[in-house]
Amino acid sequence: MSPAFDAAHRVLRQVFGHSDFRGPQADVITHVCEGGDAVVLMPTGGGKSLCYQVPALVRSGTGVVVSPLIALMQDQVQGLRERGVRAASLNSSLDLRQTLATERAFREGELDLLYVAPERLLTDRFMTLLEAAPLALFAIDEAHCVSAWGHDFRPEYLQLSVLGERFPGVPRIALTATADALTRREIQDRLDLARAPEFVSSFDRPNITYHIEEREEGASGVRRRLLTLLKQQMRGESAIVYCGSRAKVDDTAAWLKSVGMDALPYHAGLDNETRRAHQTRFVAESGLVIVATIAFGMGIDKPGIRLVAHLDLPRSVEGYYQETGRAGRDGLPAMAWLSYGLSDVVQQRRFIDTSEADEAHKRLVGAKLESMLGLAEATGCRRAQLLGYFGQAWVGRNALGQPDCGNCDNCLGPPATWDGTEPARKLLSTIARIQQAGGAGAAFGAGHVIDILRGRLTDKVKARGHERLSTFGIGSDIDERGWRAVLRHLVASGIVGIDHERYGVLIFTVESLAVLRGERRLLMRPLPQSSPSRASGSRRSGLTNGSWARRRRTGA
Repeated sequence: MSPAFDAAHRVLRQVFGHSDFRGPQADVITHVCEGGDAVVLMPTGGGKSLCYQVPALVRSGTGVVVSPLIALMQDQVQGLRERGVRAASLNSSLDLRQTLATERAFREGELDLLYVAPERLLTDRFMTLLEAAPLALFAIDEAHCVSAWGHDFRPEYLQLSVLGERFPGVPRIALTATADALTRREIQDRLDLARAPEFVSSFDRPNITYHIEEREEGASGVRRRLLTLLKQQMRGESAIVYCGSRAKVDDTAAWLKSVGMDALPYHAGLDNETRRAHQTRFVAESGLVIVATIAFGMGIDKPGIRLVAHLDLPRSVEGYYQETGRAGRDGLPAMAWLSYGLSDVVQQRRFIDTSEADEAHKRLVGAKLESMLGLAEATGCRRAQLLGYFGQAWVGRNALGQPDCGNCDNCLGPPATWDGTEPARKLLSTIARIQQAGGAGAAFGAGHVIDILRGRLTDKVKARGHERLSTFGIGSDIDERGWRAVLRHLVASGIVGIDHERYGVLIFTVESLAVLRGERRLLMRPLPQSSPSRASGSRRSGLTNGSWARRRRTGA
């Protein structure tokens, strides 16, 4: 082992009380201790903080940590001070005397770690302070905030590449628990870390049971189910209940209190003092339920959270993964439960359609919502599909050779299904026909493909001559909602890909041809209740089932 590793291992034992590193921690920490830059992706609870805290204690100077939330800084600083580490933060909660004292200690090398928000770091005053202080490293925590497409976007993160420009000899480490392939590239490009090695841990949290169910519209049944789960799962420990609006947070917290649960609300509409008091109680006490919007949770390091419940559909798989990852950080069994309904989808699509974002952004956000719906409506192993979204293959298989984790609702009790192979092949064939007609670069999003399947003569279809495609109208017996359900299953199963760099267009994957050729059968959840399409401006293609069967033998 190298001298850097030996020094890091001593710090790990003597300061943090751990006997050994986990996963890629040793490689990351040794690399940064030796002065290298790094991009680190570790799941919530995987030990990201040690990847910069240990090198900051090994290297001379102060480690500067860019952190997006005051509460997150305060929790980290308090925990480090309890271990004897000289840690501090600079944020708006300090008065002038405290700020000046912290700046002096930093300038004179009396701190091991200093936490600062990106807004403060980028000021001329702080840049001057950095030039006068001994620096061990820069750590950019929650680095996914750099992504304008992400769920926690912070525009100030876009300017953090200045650290590499102004302090080229100081190692930088960017860390996140939530990043798909597009966000990873954004982190590397926008933080000027394209040449830095990427260290990726397994995204699997095997102790979490994933359970997703579609609710009947109305609150009473969902509340009864939630109360049952809270009583079953908490066992004197803690739970988080996420809601999509502040009003729903307040109503749910009040209802839980009325039935005897110790529940606290948390959302941006509460004053700072109330939010701080509620978070402090939740972190310090057991037996509490925090009911919150997604404003709550980043950086919460509480081991005994037995249940994370969502009463509304998350906007993206990244957000869902990050929020459910707050359960079971002690490694003991925990549950992630989601109840969603059609109204969630309608509301979120309305938000997307009426937003002031450009069309490219709307398409990408819409594609992320479709991916989340695909996970919710999946018939196969949820863990396999969740990990697959982040590019990690699941190897566990059942007797039929299908992915099986044994710890999600679909694996524990397979849902009712129908054979969706033929609709899937029609959809894939339509994508193929579009590409044949327009060349390898021709690609379109879900709405256009579905319009062709349903035989809708939209302006876009006519402008490209796609009403002449042989698949035009062959899916007119299924309405748009049904086709979107089919497409979500294909995306969730990896049979259709979404090219986020081209703003959500549909593309083939390595799994597509097996379905097109009839080598793979697809079982899906029953389609939403609907009647055959009778949309105006559409026509049937004239293809009978027999003629479709003959044409599909060509492979498209």
